[in-house]
Amino acid sequence: MTPPSPDPVARSRKPVKRWPWLLAFVLLVALAAAIWWHTGRGGASGPAAMRRGGFGMAGPTAVTAATVREQTVPVWLSALGTVTPHTLASVVPRVAGLLQSVDFHQGQKVRAGQLLATIDPRPFRIAVEQALAQREQTAAQLAGARSDLERYETLLKQDAISAQQVADQRATVAQLKAQLDANTAALDSARLQLQWTRITAPVSGIAGLRQVDPGNMVGTSGALGVSSATTGTTGGSAAAPIVTIAQVQPIEVTFALPQSQVGPLLRQLAAGRHATVQAWDASDTHMLAQGSLLAADNQISTATGTLSLRARFDNPQLTLVPNEFVNVRVLERSIEHALVVPSTAVAVGAGGDYAYVIAAGDTVRMHHVKAGVAWDGLTQVLGGLAAGDRVVTAGLDHLRDGAHVKVVPAQGTPGASAPRQPHAPGSGAAARAAASH
Repeated sequence: MTPPSPDPVARSRKPVKRWPWLLAFVLLVALAAAIWWHTGRGGASGPAAMRRGGFGMAGPTAVTAATVREQTVPVWLSALGTVTPHTLASVVPRVAGLLQSVDFHQGQKVRAGQLLATIDPRPFRIAVEQALAQREQTAAQLAGARSDLERYETLLKQDAISAQQVADQRATVAQLKAQLDANTAALDSARLQLQWTRITAPVSGIAGLRQVDPGNMVGTSGALGVSSATTGTTGGSAAAPIVTIAQVQPIEVTFALPQSQVGPLLRQLAAGRHATVQAWDASDTHMLAQGSLLAADNQISTATGTLSLRARFDNPQLTLVPNEFVNVRVLERSIEHALVVPSTAVAVGAGGDYAYVIAAGDTVRMHHVKAGVAWDGLTQVLGGLAAGDRVVTAGLDHLRDGAHVKVVPAQGTPGASAPRQPHAPGSGAAARAAASH
């Protein structure tokens, strides 16, 4: 009897290998254990340790802390200002003629009265000589007329001449005397015109770029035929000054503040006190100069509701340049004995500003606070905290009321690296609210 042949389907089945799946499972378990070890049991000073101890995690939460302290807090008002020279003079010739020489260097410091340029003086010297000759001629005629008058008066006493002749001679003398005065004035004018051929600096300051070269004709409205590329005007040619001189030591900054903020500053000016003013660069990170408030305008703009003010700076290092835009900070007042904390200690929630105070047993309690002025990485606290309280400055996002914490050293001093950003009272909360979103 022939044995039955094996089932062909059964012959095609192969035994299933299970060890690759077991190996993958073991590797996943090992990887999970490694991740748990490094994140849950790592060093207490790393970012993972800052998160450990939060909701459902074992151990206290690592945080940094600071103490509420008293100090003087300045209140700064911010504005955008424009640098203006103390005096800006456009040097224009006072007589017309050929520009003979230019005697200054572009961008150099000049002093009042210094020679800047010279106009050909020869025509003006000739005019002086002509005026002098005319005066001398009139003076000689006047001397002769006076001599005749003396002789006529003698003859009149001898009854040898009529009184009418004497009167006529007296009129001639008076007429020649007036003509001599006119000739003297003409001579003075000619000499003044000659003096004006030497163009001098009217004020001390910094000379700008030269607008005209020697050999050009200049008039009382400026250099003639100067190209529009030089003057910045439209058209083929225009009149331009020889040079402009800007007095930049001292220098001034003009800015505007809302009418709601100018009251204390106006009272200080009325009392003879001048508030401290700082000029910062366009990025608002470097202070360029420090000066004082000089004056305020006499009316508030109805279009903007602001009042224009002007501050003066000594500008010893020439850090301020005319027409430069700067960030202006005006010291309105200083708050004495103000309670301050690092700005990072105050957070914004649904119920307003709050901070976590470290209590006994290294537990935290949430305190609602009222924030005031924010300045230089610090925030004034108007209520909710007391001097000496320890508040959490980092790690607030992982805390809840009553949580256990572990204070770790801070990475640097809070607020030390932040730029000095002044704000009005209450503006710190708004900034933090925007940052939290």
